Amino acid sequence: MTVSDVQRERVAYRRGRAIRSVLLAAVSTLITGTVLVLAVTGSPGWDRVRESFFSFDLGRDALPAVLDGLWLNIRLLVVCALAALALGLLVAILRTLRGPVFFPARALATTYTYTFRGVPLIIVIYLFAFGVPGLRLQGTPGVLVLGGAALVVTYGAYLAEVFRAGIESVHPSQLAAARSLGLTYRQTMRHVVLPQAVRRVAPPLLNDTVALQKDVGLVSLAGPIDAVRAAQISTAETFNYTPYIVAAVLFVLLALPLIAVTDGVTMRAARRQNAGS
Repeated sequence: MTVSDVQRERVAYRRGRAIRSVLLAAVSTLITGTVLVLAVTGSPGWDRVRESFFSFDLGRDALPAVLDGLWLNIRLLVVCALAALALGLLVAILRTLRGPVFFPARALATTYTYTFRGVPLIIVIYLFAFGVPGLRLQGTPGVLVLGGAALVVTYGAYLAEVFRAGIESVHPSQLAAARSLGLTYRQTMRHVVLPQAVRRVAPPLLNDTVALQKDVGLVSLAGPIDAVRAAQISTAETFNYTPYIVAAVLFVLLALPLIAVTDGVTMRAARRQNAGS
C-alpha cells in the first residue's frame, strides 16, 4: 500500500511530539529528583539521620535475618491471599442469595462484612492471637496461624464487597436468559455470572492483594519472627533503625511484581471498555 506524503508528515510529526514529550518528562523528573535530594541532604540533621537510618554496615549485617523473616511473610501472603479470596467469594454469594429462606445467611454475611470492615486490623490480630488462646480450648493453633486467620477474616470482608459489586454488575437479563435455557441457579452463577464478575473486578482484587502484602508484616505483633520482627530485634541490639529500612526495601521489591500485574490488568480492562463503548 502506498503511503501519501501527508500521511508520512503526520507520522513524523507524531513521532517528534512523542520524543519531545519523553525528553521533557525525563528532564523534569531529573530536576525534581535533584532538588529533593539536595533539600534532604542539605538539612541540618541529615548526618544524624543518615547514621541512624542508612548505615550500610548495619544493614548488611541485618540482611540475612530479615531475609529469613521475609520468607515467612511470603508464605503467609500466599496462604492468606488464597483463603481470603475464597472466603470473600463465599460471603459475596451468600449476600446475593434471594428468598426469605436465605435471610439468616444474608444477615450473617452482612454482619460479618460490616464488622470486620470497621474493626482495625491490629485489634483483630490482638483478639485472635491473644484472646483465642485465653479460652484454653483443646487444639488451639499457634499464634502464627491465629494471626493469619485475623488477616483472612479482615481482608475477606473487603474482598466480599468487591465480589458482590462484580456479581451485581452483571445485567439481570443474562440471569434470566440462562434460567430460560434450563440452567439451575448454581449453574448460572458458575458459568454465566461469576466469570464475568471476576473479570470485571480483577483490578480491585489485585489492589487488595497488594495491600495484604504490606499488612502481613503486622503478624509480627503476635510474636512470629518475620521480616519486621527480625528488624525490630536487630534494632534493639544496635539502637539503629537501619534494619527497618532494609525490611522496607525488601517489602517494596516484593510488591513490585504485584503492582506491575495490577497495572497491566487495569490497562487491559480500560482498553476493553473503550473498545466496547
